[in-house]
Amino acid sequence: MSNDFRQAALDYHSGPVPGKISIELTKPAETQADLALAYSPGVAEPCREIAADPEAAYRYTGKGNLVAVISNGTAVLGLGNLGSLASKPVMEGKALLFKRFAGINSVDIEVNTEDATSFIDTVANIADTFGGINLEDIKAPECFEIEAELGRRCSIPIFHDDQHGTAIVTAAGMINALEIQGKRLEDAVITCLGAGAAAIACMRLLLSMGARQENIYMLDRRGVIYAGREGVNAYKQEFVNHTDKRSLSDAVKGADVFVGLSGADLLSADMLLSMADRPVVFACSNPDPEIRPELAHSVRDDLILATGRSDYPNQVNNVLGFPFIFRGALDVRASAINEAMKIAAVKALSELAREPVPASVLTACGETELSFGPRYIIPKPVDPRLLERIAPAVARAAVDSGVSRIPYPEGYAPSMSAALG
Repeated sequence: MSNDFRQAALDYHSGPVPGKISIELTKPAETQADLALAYSPGVAEPCREIAADPEAAYRYTGKGNLVAVISNGTAVLGLGNLGSLASKPVMEGKALLFKRFAGINSVDIEVNTEDATSFIDTVANIADTFGGINLEDIKAPECFEIEAELGRRCSIPIFHDDQHGTAIVTAAGMINALEIQGKRLEDAVITCLGAGAAAIACMRLLLSMGARQENIYMLDRRGVIYAGREGVNAYKQEFVNHTDKRSLSDAVKGADVFVGLSGADLLSADMLLSMADRPVVFACSNPDPEIRPELAHSVRDDLILATGRSDYPNQVNNVLGFPFIFRGALDVRASAINEAMKIAAVKALSELAREPVPASVLTACGETELSFGPRYIIPKPVDPRLLERIAPAVARAAVDSGVSRIPYPEGYAPSMSAALG
């Protein structure tokens, strides 16, 4: 990172006012009569309605369009455990993205504890304030316990984006890349370097979509997770493989797919050369991928490569998913974001990449041409069609799977086209 960029980032966050989000009023508050309605005595009337029927909160308050972004700062981006307060710029940034891409009001909450039970109690006790909760930057394995327990205790969607957002965008790009390469997910041999929250969620979702357990080789810092290996926690145990492969070199040889959610420069040129014909490589470590794209393309001309970076083709970017997934969930008052809703988001995202790209997107990305193929397997984050495709698909899946509180709204999909202007 250059000094100029570093200073620009600091200036962006500090001026003209500190931070990235603010609160706006949705009702007039200019006259004495306005204030009488907004607060005492008028506010008593919606309070009575909500006391009689909690669902009335969706009619009389902003709950139905409000998401909390909550973290304890134990796994901040690629920076590690910075603590809750230092995570605040990231959480404000997530709130900004909710508003920018899906019109969702969002506030950030930083919880100053690394104790899972204390964190769970804190969030559960405030959950009724919101229509949904986005958990963010919480280290594994505690993140699994936290999400599961909050899901049991809360009646609103609890979504750990580091897990599921990454998994949804990865799965959509993976399905498309394999099709372009003439392969099927059901047959693909997949090597996953990394065994944290994102990696486990990615592999779980790929299994839901047809990948085979015996074809997945997951590696942590100690190598392949194989049957009989000691010191493997319950979440990694899901991906134990009965194999004599032990190292990354062993696991990647002959593989159709490499998914990296680990660290920089861990996939060598020789390892890439050992993969099967027409490989798919998702090198998603940020800011430095598991293999540099220039190196990868210099040794293989038959691969499809994705990274987590915006300055290379095929960026795996969570903003392609979470704003629109929450939009769909909120608009049918879903009590959860379940597997059916995730798969619906994957399919909508995958299908959108196959359609002609609007001129506005080309201009925004500085491109003259984009079409479905090795350099374009997943839509761009600035594509305005993401909202109108993903949110209705997720909302419909919520209704069909029985987790919505209201029916699918009539005319909902067309309304998304004009939602942000």
